[in-house]
Formats: sequence, C-alpha cells, structure tokens
Amino acid sequence: MSLNEEALRLHKELRGKLEVRSRVRVDSMKAMSLAYTPGVADVCRIINENNELAYEYTNKWNYVAVISDGTAVLGLGDIGPEAGLPVMEGKALLFKEFGNVDAFPLCVNVHQPDEIIAFVQALSPTFGGINLEDISSPKCFYIEQELQRRLDIPVFHDDQHGAAIVATAALRNALKIVNKKMENLRVAMVGIGAAGGATIKMLLAAGVRDIIAVDRNGVLNKNDPRTLLNEFHREIVQEINPDNLSGDLAKAVKGADVFIGTSVGGIVSAEMIKSMSEKAIVFALANPVPEIMPDIAKEAGAKIVATGRSDFSNQINNVLAFPGIFRGALDVRSREINESMKLAATDALADAVSDDKLSADNILPKVFEPGIARRVAIAVGKASIESGSATINVSLDDVEALVDKSLERIY
Repeated sequence: MSLNEEALRLHKELRGKLEVRSRVRVDSMKAMSLAYTPGVADVCRIINENNELAYEYTNKWNYVAVISDGTAVLGLGDIGPEAGLPVMEGKALLFKEFGNVDAFPLCVNVHQPDEIIAFVQALSPTFGGINLEDISSPKCFYIEQELQRRLDIPVFHDDQHGAAIVATAALRNALKIVNKKMENLRVAMVGIGAAGGATIKMLLAAGVRDIIAVDRNGVLNKNDPRTLLNEFHREIVQEINPDNLSGDLAKAVKGADVFIGTSVGGIVSAEMIKSMSEKAIVFALANPVPEIMPDIAKEAGAKIVATGRSDFSNQINNVLAFPGIFRGALDVRSREINESMKLAATDALADAVSDDKLSADNILPKVFEPGIARRVAIAVGKASIESGSATINVSLDDVEALVDKSLERIY
C-alpha cells in the first residue's frame, strides 16, 4: 500500500483525526450539578464581574483557533474550506501532540479579508490565541495585521512566521559550517508570498542586508513597477536589493551565498547553483517537489542543502516552531507574538543542535527529538516578559515551571 493509499485509509477509518474529551466525570447528579447547572452559574457570575477570570475558570488559557478559508492549502492552492479541513485537523493534532495546546480547526466559507477579520474578532472571547493557516497572499498580510491591531491575544500566521523562524534558525547554523556572517551575505529568494515575505523580514531582523527577491515578473525592483505585484512587494522593496539589480532568477542567484525558495518545484537548474558563491547554501522549500533536488544541488557545488521534505536531510518543518511558540505565549498570557519572541524561537531552535552534532546534513533538530517544543516555549515566554507583552505577573525564573506544568501530559 502506498503512502497516499495509507493516508486515505487512515482518514476514512477514523472519520477525522480529532475528538473532544472531558476532564470531568459526570457519573452522578452531584457531578452534573457541579460541572453544569446550578453550580456553573456562580462561575459565570464571577467571570461577568471580571472577564480576565475566564483564563482561570475555563480552558480559554489553552484554546487556540486554527482559522483558514482554504485558499492556499499546502501545494494544492485554492481548494475551499471543506477540502482544507483535513489539513486544519492535522494542524490541531500537532498542536496537541507537541505542545499540549487544545486547538480547534475552523474552516470558513468567507473569503473577503474584512469578512474573515470580523469572524475571528467575533469568536475571539473563546480563545487564548489565533493561528491563521493557508490563507492566500497578499490578503493574509492585511488579515493578520488588522487582527493583531484589534485583538489582545496572540495572532500568528504560521505559513508566514513559522516557515521564517525555522529557515532562519537553519541558516544561522549553516553559517557556522561555512564560516560566513549574516551581515555579509547575499541572499537570493524566489516566491515572495506568505512564507517568502516573512522570511525576508526575519532575515532583515537577523542582520542580513543584501536580499534579492524574485517573483513571477522577475527581480523586485523599486524602479520597475511591473515587478511589484502587490502592496507587500511595494513596501519590502524599499528594504532590499541595495544594488538595484534587475532581471530573472538566474541573474538573482549568480554570486549569491544563499538561495531560499518558497515557490514551485524544478525552477532552479544545476547551472544556477554553479554560478553561486563558494560554499553555497541552498534551501529549496517548495513541496512536494523542491525547486532543485538535493543531489543535483550538491553535485553542482552546494555545501548545504535543506528542503521541506522528511525524506531528505535538513527538513525545514514548521512543527519545530509553532507548538512551542504558542505554548510559551499562552503560558505567560502574552497579548501578541512579537519580533523579539520570534527571534527567541529562532535562537532556541538553532541552539538545540550542539556544536559537536552540527554538520552539513544536521543543521536543525529532528521533529521528534524530545524537548524541542519545551525549549522554544521557555525562550518565547521569557522574550514576552522581557518585551512587556506578558499580561500576568511572573518572573523569568517562573517560566520554566509554567511551561513544564502545561506539558505534563507529554513529558
């Protein structure tokens, strides 16, 4: 049986990957009276006097909504909310398995940005955090920014920031091997949508100064409006391409130290890799087919190659990041997931690979390596406190205990 056949069989036999389980046994009238009416009325009255107590008396502290309109699902594109539901169920499953976060898939049949914003804002009282997923670019940028402005709970578009965080952590470790520094790199990128755009921002925050970005109409160039396909392109081009390069992907890659692809498979040739600088780093992250296959890239001279696939070395997988990021944010009741928290997650992931284990084929921790979500959560929680985003009064020394208590079921 092929992997695809096994996956179909698993989903059909289980009829979904999630279920709701009770923490309370309702096996007597007294138990019902305590968990429901009349006892629950007193809990409602207390929360009515102070809404923040919902975090203490309900599961709001651990609830995350996984929101998608099904317009950019995996490599499948705009397939609609029903067809996107298996992915959102899977995302919720990973939240639980790796971070002990109770996540709910909510696939919505509305597609205008303001409609999605209104929906999420309306349901936000139930949740401690919002994870946006598989919403097409460029509307995903506006949706996230507007929800962050309106809500006082973390709003995180994982397709953007999860990919950026893991890729930046991988790059940080790759640079140790090739003995290069962030500030001296020339980075060529193709596919400036959700993941690519967020990766550019993360690289800029990490110290990279020379980024050449390529999309459908060539290198993003501030003097050529044909290359700027949306508002994000028009904004980001002011911070990249310092030499005002123009042209196609081959020109962008020539002389680059790093290539990062978040586009489509098979668009990078061996000749392009040969034109890169010595000890080139190639992150070909298109799924399921990378922009260039790892063996071809290495034969062409790439020193380090990473993909989004689990069957090659150096998998760049968002699951390394988002469970721990939300775990840390929820545990200190952060009002946001800010840049300091994202950089802390990046550092935590990079530092998870000790120097004695670091190699060209091992620049990131493995997905099932124990304690990764814990490491990320602690770093993110501390960064939230240090940046003033945590809304509960805890010290840096308290974070580890808070995270460990939340992860008791896993570790």
